[in-house]
Amino acid sequence: MQSLHATHPASIRPPVEPGMRTFPSGAIPTDFLFQGAQEILISHHGEQYRLRITKNGKLILTK
Repeated sequence: MQSLHATHPASIRPPVEPGMRTFPSGAIPTDFLFQGAQEILISHHGEQYRLRITKNGKLILTK
């Protein structure tokens, strides 16, 4: 029998019930999130945010 972790890696999680909160067991590498891009869009509570990597390698989150 496979473990839940093997079927659902940390990057792909099932939805969380309202009022419940889960925290990742480890950090998610930016290489995995960005997959070669310089910016990604994040949807949060119906709002769009842009997370980008600057020329100096820093992260900036804007609404």
